[in-house]
Amino acid sequence: MRIDKFLKNSRLIKRRTVAKEACEQERILVNGKAAKPGTEIKEGDVIRIQFGNSSVTARVTKILDSCRKEDAPTMYEIIE
Repeated sequence: MRIDKFLKNSRLIKRRTVAKEACEQERILVNGKAAKPGTEIKEGDVIRIQFGNSSVTARVTKILDSCRKEDAPTMYEIIE
């Protein structure tokens, strides 16, 4: 699954366009490397999202093409 779509489906970022812009500005890292919006991710990958002064690190636990709001937190595990 593409990183921008995963961020939207998992509700880590609200909209896919915002996720795409964050990738283009190199604010999203997958396994320590800057991610483009089309970067493919798989279970076990580590995603780091930088928001201004703070950042969130999460590990992908499950990939779902579509999910309900209640299921979104099961797609990742917050590390930091």
